[in-house]
Amino acid sequence: MDGYIHSVESFGTVDGPGLRFVIFCQGCPMRCQYCHNPDSWDTGKGTRMSPQALMAQYERNRAFYGSGGLTVTGGEPLLQIDFLLELFALAKEKHIHTCIDTSGATYREGKSAYNDKLDALMTLTDLVMLDIKHIDAPAHKKLTGMDNRGILAFARYLEEKNVPVWIRHVVVPGVTDDEQALLRLGRFIGGLRSVKALDVLPYHTMGAAKYDRLGIPYPLAGVPPMSREGAERARAIILRGLKEERCRRRADKQA
Repeated sequence: MDGYIHSVESFGTVDGPGLRFVIFCQGCPMRCQYCHNPDSWDTGKGTRMSPQALMAQYERNRAFYGSGGLTVTGGEPLLQIDFLLELFALAKEKHIHTCIDTSGATYREGKSAYNDKLDALMTLTDLVMLDIKHIDAPAHKKLTGMDNRGILAFARYLEEKNVPVWIRHVVVPGVTDDEQALLRLGRFIGGLRSVKALDVLPYHTMGAAKYDRLGIPYPLAGVPPMSREGAERARAIILRGLKEERCRRRADKQA
């Protein structure tokens, strides 16, 4: 089962623990206003590559990965679930740490053939990095073009499957830095036992040049980058909401 691949990074340092081999899958159902890879949106494009060929690339540099491993990101990797199943099966045969960086946008609750495959994939997955774009449903749809119900349901699904999760959240001035929304996000995360880390990333404008080259209007033209201090403030607010929720749950158990 070949995958449609946008690009490959041999030595990724921000896509999971340790030094990692990072596969950027082609195709994404979302249209995030701050996306810095609009050239990865279209499905059925990119370079067709087999899991075996990608694993051969991994093996050439395996000595460097140490406590790292293999990460698939995008685009949206879960659009190509059959490819991921074969790739991760090969990786686990070689005892390689596997990670999926996803928006969770493909998930729908209920019984389905897709969810059966997802169940199988989770048994081969060591870590999911879940990007939660916005906790508020209308704001999420405005920001990404999609509702967030399936995404939040996917976060709860990962807890049910006992898959370790790192939450990622991009802070955009005037878009995702609302204090009440950040508190709500923290409270939601605080209800998930599977969450092991929180990455709050400051919005940057480095992707704007790609939109110019592709002839696409940049949706956030004029929005300044988020400062590191602003991202740290947002992270502190999220953590406050998280702690509030965990304290509330402990009190409920003791009552």
